[in-house]
Order: sequence, then structure tokens, then C-alpha cells
Amino acid sequence: MKDKAILTYDGKSYELPVIHGSEGDKAIDITNLRKDIGLTTFDPGFGNTGSCKSSITFMDGDKGILRHCGIPIEQLAEHSSFVETAYLLINSELPKKDELERFSSMLNDHSLVHEDMRSFFENFPRRAHPMGILSSMVNSLMAFYPEIPEKTEDEQINITFARLLSKVRSLAAMSYKISRGHKLVYPSNRLSYCANFLNMMFDSPVRPYVIEEDLVHALNVFWILHADHEQNCSTSAVRLVGSARVNIYAAISAGVAALWGPLHGGANQAVIEMLQLIYDSGGDITPFIAKAKDKNDSFRLMGFGHRVYKTYDPRAKIMKKMCDTVLKQQKKNNPLLGIAKRLEEVALKDSYFIEHNLYPNVDFYSGIVLTALGIPRNMFPVMFAIGRLPGWISQWRESIDDPHWRLHRPRQVYIGAKKRDYVPIDKRV
Repeated sequence: MKDKAILTYDGKSYELPVIHGSEGDKAIDITNLRKDIGLTTFDPGFGNTGSCKSSITFMDGDKGILRHCGIPIEQLAEHSSFVETAYLLINSELPKKDELERFSSMLNDHSLVHEDMRSFFENFPRRAHPMGILSSMVNSLMAFYPEIPEKTEDEQINITFARLLSKVRSLAAMSYKISRGHKLVYPSNRLSYCANFLNMMFDSPVRPYVIEEDLVHALNVFWILHADHEQNCSTSAVRLVGSARVNIYAAISAGVAALWGPLHGGANQAVIEMLQLIYDSGGDITPFIAKAKDKNDSFRLMGFGHRVYKTYDPRAKIMKKMCDTVLKQQKKNNPLLGIAKRLEEVALKDSYFIEHNLYPNVDFYSGIVLTALGIPRNMFPVMFAIGRLPGWISQWRESIDDPHWRLHRPRQVYIGAKKRDYVPIDKRV
């Protein structure tokens, strides 16, 4: 017998089906609630609302678990590459050797950006934010590549996915070079996905960029940790916009725009700025801890707490280890890392932070890794967007193939004025 939840309203009882997930999570199915009972639910921020069924990413915020297609994030970060992880998310299975080689070749073949797009870049104001540029440029891809198959099993759709994964990386590096007034660096078929990006960003005629494997590995791990994260703000934006059956470029562009905000893709930049503020103030964390605990003070310790995780973010543990590894291999001493570790040590022991589930999240250490790679702060959200791209693509594909697809159309609880008559302007008091 299937589980049911009983809802009692206005003296009557109604049965609502209970859906079971593969990892033990349960959800009350309210699909027919309004039709059968005349009620909607009220859930600001959708914190208790399941918008879809998905087989891509599993999270358990209470236990600090994150898995992609069943594989723990810890194993992917240690053994996989970003390209392989992208294949896993999009295809639900790890690739065989020949499949990975073919996928990598597709990424290489579609890495060049149409030369006509350069004029778009050059006409953005110099002060334009990289995320605004990236969102616009992704949307413009539809004008250059309008042929998108209706069925996702068509081989042409895999080319579209490869085109997005490869060109967004190239567009990001391109935007950085043009903002600096530097000569563009084209992708090379001799370099891996991550090495290519670093080379396109930092190579120049006067100072050739030397590929360092420890930095390439760090970038692989950074992007793997950001590849997907269930139904977060930007992923939900991709699914919502995609539900209108728009082209994939428009849906991904919406994801980029959603990621732009300081509470999502811009959080790691906010962490670095906070750590810099503490450093410039003498490095003493005590007054900042006190300010964070003062409910009358607007100051927040950035990089602590998460909407889903109520314990230590599993990605943060990996990123912290990567900070130590990269800085040690680069023989660099970043004072901000020391401040970050002291903040974490205090927060993990302080009852206030424990009671409020304020543990470090992935953003707390990721900015330090990006700084070690030489990435400027205004490019931090762009780096997040490149990493999240496989997740957006896989979520879009899953939603398109969903037999229960519906145009997203949330309801509301109206609290405005009741019906009233129009008053001519000369009679208004």
C-alpha cells in the first residue's frame, strides 16, 4: 500500500500521495491540491518545495553528503577531471576511454569563438561586469548556432552541449583579455580543458605562460566542486526559463544572470573582501566575531552557513586542503588563509555558530584558490559559472525529457486591495 498524508481542512480529510526518493527522502505530492481542495501552499523561497524529480545530484544537508549520479564528490575531486565529471553529469554514467577521448575531441573542435563576436565584446563599456557580458554573449550564441534538435537523443544535441562547454570557457578568457587591452590567445589542441583556459587567460607575447600541473589540478578540483548542486537559485532559473521551451542558450544565460548575485556566485568574492578587511584592520578576528554575533549589527561572516547544509560543507573540506596544497607547492604565504583558518577554528568551537549551523561552506576557501591561480576578483563569479555549466546543461536536458513537464507557474497569496472603482483624476483626493 502506498504511503499517504492526510490533510484535514474545513471539517474534511483529504489523502495526498507520498513520493519516495531513492535515498530515503520523501515528499508530499500536492500536484492536485488546488484542483481537488481549492488550496495552494505558501513557501517563500521554496525551501520546502520539490520542483522536480531528478537523478542527477543527491544532497543530504544534515550529514554533509554530496553525490553526482551516485558518486561521492570526494571521489570525483580526487580521481576525476572536470571534463570527465561534465560527461558524467550530462550522460549519467562515467565515460569509457574511447567515449572520453571523443568527448574531449568535441570540446577541442568547438573551442573557437566566431570572429564576429569580437565586435560585441569591444562595444561593451570598459566598466561592464564580466558576468553581464558573459550572460549576453551566451544568449547571442543562438544567433550563430540556431540549429538545435528538438530531441535530446539526437547526436547534434551533444555538439550543442560541447559547444557551450567549450565556447563559454573561451568567451570568459576572451572577455578578460579584451578588458585588459591585450591580444587574444586562441585555444590549443595540445592542452587540456583547464590548461587551455589558464593559457588563454595569462599567455602573452612578452611573457609566455608556463603551464604548472599543480595549478591545472587545482582548477580541475575547483570546477568539479562547482559542477552541480541540486536545485539551487541558478539551476532553478535554468529549469524555470527552460520550461517555456526556450532555446538552451537563453536558459543558460538566465542561469548566469542568477549566479551573478552576491549571495550565490559572488559569495567567494565577498569572502576574500571580508578577509582583506580583517587583514587591513590589523588581523585581529575577535571584534569581527563579536560583530557577527550581534543581532543589531548588519555585519556577517561571509562563507559561513548554507541554505541546505546544516553541518560542514563537504566541498569546503576539499577546498581547504587544496588551499594548503597549492600555496605550499607555489611556495606562497597568503596571510588571508591564516585569517580564514583562525575564523574557522573559533567558529567550530563557539556555541553561537554551532547552534545556528554556521559552518564553513565552499566559498570560504575557494577565493583563496582562485587568487593563487591569478584570477582577478571580478572574474570569480565567471569561474563559478564555467564550473556550474555541466550541471545547468544536465538539468536542462533532464527537464526537457521529463514526461511530466509543465510550464513553471508558481501561485501567490494576494494581499492587495479588494475590488474598487476607477476614480477620474480630477476627483481623486
